[in-house]
Amino acid sequence: MPNLGDVQCMCVLFTCNTMVMTNDQSRVLVLGSLNMDLVVPVAAQPSPGDTVLGADVQTFPGGKGANQAAAAALAGGNVSMLGRVGNDGYGDELRAALNSVQVNTNRVLSTVGPSGMAFITVDDNGENMIVVSSGANRKLVPTDLREEDFANVSVLLMQLELPLDTVTHAAALAWDRDITVILNAAPVAPLPPELLSHISILVVNEGEAGSLAGLPVNNVTQAEQASQKLIDQGVDSVIVTLGSAGAYWQSNNNGGLIKPHSVTAIDTTAAGDAFCGALAAELSQGNNLEEGLTFANAAGAITVTKLGAQPSLPTKIEIDSLLLTANSSPHTN
Repeated sequence: MPNLGDVQCMCVLFTCNTMVMTNDQSRVLVLGSLNMDLVVPVAAQPSPGDTVLGADVQTFPGGKGANQAAAAALAGGNVSMLGRVGNDGYGDELRAALNSVQVNTNRVLSTVGPSGMAFITVDDNGENMIVVSSGANRKLVPTDLREEDFANVSVLLMQLELPLDTVTHAAALAWDRDITVILNAAPVAPLPPELLSHISILVVNEGEAGSLAGLPVNNVTQAEQASQKLIDQGVDSVIVTLGSAGAYWQSNNNGGLIKPHSVTAIDTTAAGDAFCGALAAELSQGNNLEEGLTFANAAGAITVTKLGAQPSLPTKIEIDSLLLTANSSPHTN
């Protein structure tokens, strides 16, 4: 996720496992979490043991899965969401939020108990701290996945706010059907070999890359080392976002550093989700990688200029407008 101040969203280049499309295989399936975000603006983040005063609490539909589904739909994708919500009031609100941006929620299942919630503080620099209470998300199990869930799907987009065995099972089912599997490994957790071997595109930040590879990642050289180690373990392509330094990408024997767009950050909460969702949408429509990743880069850049998770996600019109402006300036990438 981008850093404070002048924040950038990263555009990268790689080769996917599956890029052959047919006219009837154009759907994005997002398997992931749905949370209600409770956001408190603060002047500065508290240190351990401190108490700080915050502004009024605001509620926003969120969850990394739902955010990425909304981002993909707003970016022009044909998107379905597979997940679980509780039988509380938040569950209905989370479904309604996705329906409002044309995400198909027929496979957002209900379970007894609370929906997932995230408790977020956002400081004056736009940086955030997040605590997630998984709620219904932890109850999505492998047996919830059906054959028909993968019909006409070209891209499966996942994160790690669900049980790991569910994510692993979904990746294997998608891989067997020649579906491109994108995993945003957040929040980070050890990944079993079976999952690593079924990932087309792994998206991680510095901390996540370091944790998965067992190496420190604080610069481009270390990102390259971590990426190669993950590729050696079975991943097709790795993207490591590096905050103010941009992003490092690697696939097979290719790789490099990509410089970002720069914008002023208000809230970085959903920048990575916007990038992943927009990228999935573009790939599902058969756009080439350069077009898709440039598009996703712009989506993430717009997102950090607004408050909240799903409310900050840009439309395709907004993304195209930023790209048009960037392409007309001699000082942009």
